[in-house]
Amino acid sequence: GYYQFSKEYQTALDEAIAIDPGFAFAYEAKSTAYLKSGDFVSWIRLMDKAVALNPKEHLSYRGWCRYQFFRDYEGAIRDIEKLDSLSKYDIGHSVNAHYHLHVARALCYKALGQKKKAIDIIESQLALSDYDPGLFDYLHLGVLKMETGDDDQAIEYLKKSIRLNDYFAEPYYYLGLIYKNKALS
Repeated sequence: GYYQFSKEYQTALDEAIAIDPGFAFAYEAKSTAYLKSGDFVSWIRLMDKAVALNPKEHLSYRGWCRYQFFRDYEGAIRDIEKLDSLSKYDIGHSVNAHYHLHVARALCYKALGQKKKAIDIIESQLALSDYDPGLFDYLHLGVLKMETGDDDQAIEYLKKSIRLNDYFAEPYYYLGLIYKNKALS
């Protein structure tokens, strides 16, 4: 019932850790305030402790934060792949729920210049029979296809993105780029 930055909240978590130093949740909960306040050294120290105590529960959060806040693509990939190797179930979505962790992993590979690998990962995720495409999956796949010279597939995926949610400007923008380039060719 306390605000994350409050002394009472942090004290309650410290007391929980004192009672049970193996209570991984308390380390992650405590770390969040540090992440939000910009004290990344304290965040990673606490987050690493949570991951060491319970990797299956905390690798997803650390991996997503490495991607979203730090652009630590290699670290994010390691965390997501480690979680995948430990799990016998779907590893799930990012904390904000906009990206499946495999799509986030693909975006990390894209940022590292491995666009073909990124495409393969997203296509594999979309091919799963029990997977509902995320808000940005087709957009990212369309952009990747455009960037790798496959304009026809890019158009197909960008149109799927629009059908899924037509209120984003980005797929229209990239379609416009493709059509402009085709007209100039």
